[in-house]
Amino acid sequence: MAELTLTTFLSLDGVMQAPGGPDEDRGGGFEYGGWTVPFADEGMMRFIDELFGRSAAFLLGRRTYDIFAAYWPKVTDPENLVASSLNALPKYVVSTTLDKPEWHNTTVISTDVAEEIARLKERTEGGELQIHGSGALARSLMAHGLIDEYNLLYFPVVLGSGGRLFPEGGQPTAFERTEARETPSGISIHTYRPTGRARFGTFPLDD
Repeated sequence: MAELTLTTFLSLDGVMQAPGGPDEDRGGGFEYGGWTVPFADEGMMRFIDELFGRSAAFLLGRRTYDIFAAYWPKVTDPENLVASSLNALPKYVVSTTLDKPEWHNTTVISTDVAEEIARLKERTEGGELQIHGSGALARSLMAHGLIDEYNLLYFPVVLGSGGRLFPEGGQPTAFERTEARETPSGISIHTYRPTGRARFGTFPLDD
């Protein structure tokens, strides 16, 4: 059985939209695409290589899948761990409109998404089932408690607008931080595991 892990890039105010390029996603009038690029450094890439080295399969939302499928099949360097993993390993895309995916080793999940992904976790072996980006998909899976680990890369920038990972009205949840590091450009990388419902209390008043 594989663990389902989520990795995403976040601004300090929680925006995850269009981190990789100006035209990646202008939905909602978003104007700041490519906001992670000025901070990308060797420390970030080292973490990404470690992450992809643990992958057994990938689970993607339709928009992220389309972005990846337009780029990564063109990268043929066998030393590029991201490309070699994405191009070779199984990919599952959640979509009701994608009929005939052309990217090698792609399977479409179109119905009973939570149940299908729970079964997919059960039968995936040899590493992690990884979500990258895919905010809408991630939010739906959070609601079902299916994500086992969160890799959140916080970049030292505030954007003020854009799509966010954690929705208003989401389930209050507590997390345990299991790893943390910082890259030379100031990217803070935190790994969290959910531990159950959030708890609440009151600080005692001094006598």
